[in-house]
Amino acid sequence: MDHLGTQLSIYSFCVIGVIFVIGLLQGRPALDMFTIGVSLAVAAIPEGLPVVVAVTLAIGVMRMSKRKAVVKKLSAVETLGCVTVICADKTGTLTKNEMTASVVVAADGTRADISGVGYDPTDGECRMESGEKVSGHSHPAITRVIEIGCVCNNAQVINGSVLGQPTEGALMVLAAKTQLEISRNYFKRVHEIPFKSETKWMCVQVEPSTQPETFETMVKGAPDRVLEMCCGYYSEGVRPMQFSEGQKEQIYQIARGMGNSGLRVIAVASGKDMKSLYYAGLVGILDPPRTGAAESVQIVQSAGVAVKMITGDSVETACSIGVRLQIYSPNDSCLSGQQIDDMSDHELELIIKSVVVFYRASPRHKLKIVKALKNVGEVVAMTGDGVNDAVALKTSDIGIAMGISGTDVCKEAADMVLVDDNFMTIRAAIEEGKGIYHNITNFVRFQLSTSVAALSLIAISTLFHFENPLNAMQILWINIIMDGPPAQSLGVEPVDPDIIKQKPRNVKQPMITKSLIISILSSASIIIIGTMFVFYKEMAADNHISKRDTTMTFTCFVLFDMWNALSCRSSRKMIWEIGLLQNRMFCLAVSGSLICQLAVIYFSPLQHVFQTEALSFFDLVFLTILTSTVFIFNETKKYIELRSTRSIALFDSTKNNTL
Repeated sequence: MDHLGTQLSIYSFCVIGVIFVIGLLQGRPALDMFTIGVSLAVAAIPEGLPVVVAVTLAIGVMRMSKRKAVVKKLSAVETLGCVTVICADKTGTLTKNEMTASVVVAADGTRADISGVGYDPTDGECRMESGEKVSGHSHPAITRVIEIGCVCNNAQVINGSVLGQPTEGALMVLAAKTQLEISRNYFKRVHEIPFKSETKWMCVQVEPSTQPETFETMVKGAPDRVLEMCCGYYSEGVRPMQFSEGQKEQIYQIARGMGNSGLRVIAVASGKDMKSLYYAGLVGILDPPRTGAAESVQIVQSAGVAVKMITGDSVETACSIGVRLQIYSPNDSCLSGQQIDDMSDHELELIIKSVVVFYRASPRHKLKIVKALKNVGEVVAMTGDGVNDAVALKTSDIGIAMGISGTDVCKEAADMVLVDDNFMTIRAAIEEGKGIYHNITNFVRFQLSTSVAALSLIAISTLFHFENPLNAMQILWINIIMDGPPAQSLGVEPVDPDIIKQKPRNVKQPMITKSLIISILSSASIIIIGTMFVFYKEMAADNHISKRDTTMTFTCFVLFDMWNALSCRSSRKMIWEIGLLQNRMFCLAVSGSLICQLAVIYFSPLQHVFQTEALSFFDLVFLTILTSTVFIFNETKKYIELRSTRSIALFDSTKNNTL
């Protein structure tokens, strides 16, 4: 934006310099030409551009904060409209992060189902397939699994809220539903190996209160990681047995089946030490997708933004949730963290665009994913909540931290913080980012068309040795309108709901595009022709420039500006589609400008300053009708373009349905 302002200033100075030199060569008074030159410089140089951009971005940040997205850097607002890929964490962002244990399968195959949702232990109970209620140690095989999950755990559930990890919270609620939450009190913790995203398991060494100075090791984690450490399993929850041939594969099949149902699967085991662990069973934990997440994903995808899901869960769980969120289909590719490790950077770049689900992934894999996507030309938004996510967030084009579950380090590294940890908020932020850029473009279109018209008007008059149709004070007044409230109110235009459907903008694409130049020149041409017509029509009566002539010309130019500003509120939709009174700031600004213009014409002290005189009612009607041509032209142009776009879309839709 600074580069654009510099370029426009240079071009304006060049044109003003040419006008000044030509005027001197024609023998015009140097002081008059200098006054006109200074006035044109003030009017043509876009000194209001940085202000409008800053105000528009600041208002955008305020709007986003109301939609629960806190933007830390103003530059990030503009970049949001360029995002082509969103790499989103599954847990908490796409899902509710309200873990609920829904099924327990013991090592000997016995199964229990758990009712209820959330972290309220009184909501639901645990029952065997036969319908018997599990309470205390009534069913040893099942309660053994629940007990290990309770003891090998750092979470606490207080009044329906979890202090700690949600997964561990779900296990504690399960223990409470079976009256086993006090199990933790009977074991003194001696040592702990905490869960790591790389190892996928947690281990505690405990001393039972009933057997002092004897130690037991308990492990919970990903089924594949836990089972590979086990030498056998518990039969009926108490008798250690050796695995029979093919038994591990049967357990894996059960775990995969639970994963295919969208459950996060946790395996538990215990033994005297890490070398003599016995598998106890599996717990299936439900984390349902957020309400509206699938719809938001679909809307974002239809706008040309790819959504890639990153999770530490198994491939079955990841793909099942991916299908429900409409991110993954059977024909799509998925990639594990181990596969990413085994690939070179070049190999990953070759397939990265086709992969939509990354499973068993850790924060270090996020960094490789971001780098690969950026190397193939994507503009990447990455979500994260942990300390280890900070590097990936910093590397991405837009780092998005979680406000609820995110660490301070993560939030510090991010460009934006989601107050509610919700994917729908990312969609809203992208919508605002696109809307803000659209508003800035509309302002530039209005300002440049006015600048080009003002410069061209004086340049043509000077070149053909005509009297200048506008004096210095009138040019300065036009500048107030051009950079003042009417122009700046374009920056606060409400975001068009359809803006999210537009494809991401190329980050390398300049703001001044070919279509924008055509729009600017066409509007400026109408303003120039209309203003010159009024000027020479009035002057033709006595071949002499009077106050009436300049007043008519001056008022004509101002009214052209007001009509032009009205059409610049949207470059795609007509005025009745966006609503005439939708932007109250614009209505007040234009009304105020028109009242001030009438004061300039009819208020005696201002008449003296601006060299104007009173106009008749019919003069104002004539000028209003004439100047509305710029609005009619632009609205007709938008209507034709809109019809053309819809016809092409309808044709493509019909063609696809036929195929």
